[in-house]
Amino acid sequence: MTAANLFEKFPPKELRLHEGFKKEREEQIAANSYDPTPYGHIDFHIRDDHERFRYALLPASSHLWMYMLGGGRFLFFLFFVIQFFILLAELIDTNKTILKVMNDYSSTLFIFLGIPLGCWLAGTLVIQFIPSLWLKPSRGPIWELNRRTGLVTVFDYKNNGEYKKNGTIGELTAPFYEFDAYIATSPDSQGMPMNVLYLAHRYRNIMINFGALLCPGPEVQPACALWDFIQNYMDVSRPLPDLPQYEEYRHLDPTTAEYDRRTGRNPRFWIDMDDATFKQVVREMHQRVASIDTFQRPNLMAAYVTYVD
Repeated sequence: MTAANLFEKFPPKELRLHEGFKKEREEQIAANSYDPTPYGHIDFHIRDDHERFRYALLPASSHLWMYMLGGGRFLFFLFFVIQFFILLAELIDTNKTILKVMNDYSSTLFIFLGIPLGCWLAGTLVIQFIPSLWLKPSRGPIWELNRRTGLVTVFDYKNNGEYKKNGTIGELTAPFYEFDAYIATSPDSQGMPMNVLYLAHRYRNIMINFGALLCPGPEVQPACALWDFIQNYMDVSRPLPDLPQYEEYRHLDPTTAEYDRRTGRNPRFWIDMDDATFKQVVREMHQRVASIDTFQRPNLMAAYVTYVD
């Protein structure tokens, strides 16, 4: 996820839908008729507003059903195309009927088509109709960037490598200005370089791997853009990054509210944007990410630290 991905994740139509739900909920609360959804009370430990960016993942049991749906669907269509050409070649090269060929390949078809199809259907059934089976909160958040306090927190669930059995969650906290960012590069199974952004504390063993937030890739520019986003978000002397999901919070952040008042920014800039304009803005953002100048900027830390290999 980069700034460009954040744009695409929250298009104006999604913002308008969220605004409608929020308005309806407030009206129901005012009329004492609000009935929360069965899962409205669940804390998924995710926050992304004017005060904190807290990241969490769904538990492994939730990911299992999502992998069954997505992976089963992908494998079904992949093997369907492969099996189609295999059966077609068999029909052309022999005098067998299509029923005979399918009978000869019945076990292969079951393994390569039946099993992925079953996983696809099972995942779809559970996610669409039995949310209680897969929509569950994780044990807790993974990390948090707090704009209000200027602190970075990594949540610790282990004690000497083992998960704590008493349910307690440790917190490793330090000021944001004590962290350095770096990009780690490692090869994938095909030997392609995969770049991941890390945030590491300068004096203590506190580290954040942003690989779950931004998928590793061969380009370094997305990781650099994510680092720019993080710096802008944590700098309270500057307004919030002008992203769609922060529009509803801009008036709550003092620096941002003053900036918007001084510049006359339309408070509904994103939510009222039409689809064509939004697509153009996303394209421009991708272009800016591709041409980011991170490695041409002066290294201000060079005057204060000594780098070692």
